Amino acid sequence: MKKGTIIILGIIAVLALWCMNAYNGMVAIQEQATNAAANVQSAYQRRADLIPNLVETVKGYATHEENTFKEVVEARAKATQITIDPSNATPEQLEKFQKAQGELGAALGKLIAVSENYPELKANENFKDLQVQLEGTENRINEARNKYNEVVTSYNQQIRSFPTNILAGFFHFDKMEKFAADEAAQKAPTVKF
Repeated sequence: MKKGTIIILGIIAVLALWCMNAYNGMVAIQEQATNAAANVQSAYQRRADLIPNLVETVKGYATHEENTFKEVVEARAKATQITIDPSNATPEQLEKFQKAQGELGAALGKLIAVSENYPELKANENFKDLQVQLEGTENRINEARNKYNEVVTSYNQQIRSFPTNILAGFFHFDKMEKFAADEAAQKAPTVKF
């Protein structure tokens, strides 16, 4: 074999190894991002699973608060019907998902406010436990969204960096969307006493 042929074969082998390594790296980080998105949805599901118990506990004490209970149940139903596929989620889909989750959070806030009117309810162990679990779940949701955004940032950086971006475009690795704060969260809430 000629020396030139060996050099060309060597260059081809190096390029093939680089392509294989880059492709596998993009697949791995994309899987991390979709797993992180599944963890976000799992945390939201945990919250949705706790809500019926909380509603039933409060319902026993506050029978005339039917409208609040109805809002919580409807918001829960709406929030659990909306799911996203992170590998091809659009900003509109993420916004719709976040909006439904925000409405559920607002309904839960009303439910907790109702409980303030019933001192015997606030002393109830089941209610206290459910409140603690909900608080922990809200923290999990926040952590899961943050983790998802971190992984998506790494993924987006990897597929947009040269020369990997060429390979990413060829194999249709598209940019993934991050969770963003609700527009309402951009304004500081007014607190009045």
